[in-house]
Amino acid sequence: MNERGFITATMHELERIKVIEAVCEHRLTMVRAAERLGLCERQISRLVRRYAASGPAGLISGKRGQPSNRELPVDLRARAMALVRERYADFGPTLACEKLRECHNIELGKETVRRWMRDAGLWIARKQRPPTLHQPRNRRSCLGELIQIDGSEHRWFEQRAPACTLLVFIDDATGRLMTLHFTATESTFSYFEAMRKYLEAHGKPVALYSDKAAIFHCNNHAEAAGKGVTQFGRALFELNIDTWCANSSQAKGRVERANLTLQDRLVKELRLRGINTQEDANAYAPHFIADFNGRFGKVPRSAFNTHRALRSDENIELILSSRVARRVTKVLTVQYDRVIYMLDDTAENRALIHQYLDVFEYPDGRIEIRVNGAALAYRQYDRLSEIDQGAVVENKRLGHLLQVAQLVQAERDNRCASGMPSRTNQGMAPRPKERKAGTHTQRELTREQLNAAVLSTARERAAAVGK
Repeated sequence: MNERGFITATMHELERIKVIEAVCEHRLTMVRAAERLGLCERQISRLVRRYAASGPAGLISGKRGQPSNRELPVDLRARAMALVRERYADFGPTLACEKLRECHNIELGKETVRRWMRDAGLWIARKQRPPTLHQPRNRRSCLGELIQIDGSEHRWFEQRAPACTLLVFIDDATGRLMTLHFTATESTFSYFEAMRKYLEAHGKPVALYSDKAAIFHCNNHAEAAGKGVTQFGRALFELNIDTWCANSSQAKGRVERANLTLQDRLVKELRLRGINTQEDANAYAPHFIADFNGRFGKVPRSAFNTHRALRSDENIELILSSRVARRVTKVLTVQYDRVIYMLDDTAENRALIHQYLDVFEYPDGRIEIRVNGAALAYRQYDRLSEIDQGAVVENKRLGHLLQVAQLVQAERDNRCASGMPSRTNQGMAPRPKERKAGTHTQRELTREQLNAAVLSTARERAAAVGK
């Protein structure tokens, strides 16, 4: 019923009136009417009687205009919206619904709260919100004030070599390429290598601007555990260089656009010069940087160069390395990366038992154990050195190694089945060469058989290395 008191009908209701009127005038059977309206014949007969008694108004539901049985009280809506407007105006519907239930004992559905907040003007659907604008930011004034860094994984050598990563350092004030470094993957050690090239060529910048990759930024879990600094961040802190992370790729758009340009120009230059390896590309990078900066570099607003020289007490090799604290055990060993490092048994080293030392890992793979600025001598005990995993996967020695493993396992199973103690417990006592279990005869392997199998494997390895 509208404002003037007239009954309004929908298209579905008009279709129902038309069909029922046809049934009353015997122009349509009840069976066909039921098919057209999707109702049963008994409901059609009821509608026909109501139409004959009250006309078209009889086909309208008697519940129209009446409040729903599940309608919430009006005062509850007013109370809830008053609380939301007073305390939770900037809350989302889901969070506001949780707070109403937890703090005010008001049980509502989140979609109900969403509808009420939308009607009250406290919430705007995401599709109806204006788009977020990323307005341009002016360049910095000085060279070296802000360096944007990023890694671009691409087929830089096209089909001539596998895909690799190019680390790009670009100055925000001038748009000049500062460093290009080809590497296999974007890792902490690769950024250490690129950063060393930058420092040796230009000095220390004021700040670096990067994305939120794990190399530059720790997740919330690490920050809660008190480990909110990455290895790269720790190294730059020691060099007194600030590091900032962008919230979006548009924020560091200068280096992002530079990557697109490099993926076009640099790829073609490498093709023309027949460069197919990362080493040759890194050797060619300074020449490309000079040509690129001459074409696209901008003049900074200030002629002041903010790069700082390295101090005499700053050891780049030590700073640009991975540093992890490890505890010395009571037997003078330090474990790092599944490898045990054994310290010499001296009075000075015994004083370090249960103390924490720093294990340095350099980009070239060297390991140093340092305490109070001095490196300690150690011997390496690699528990995985006896397993040549690369050889097992890459060549045909896998079959021989499996044969040796099966021989050793068979000997161990026979010994366990016979109930005999291990040779360690029985003092290498002689064992019977065969025994009977049921109807089967099991033979234990002799030491000579094992030695022969191992010798055969060793010969195969030597022949493979010779090839």
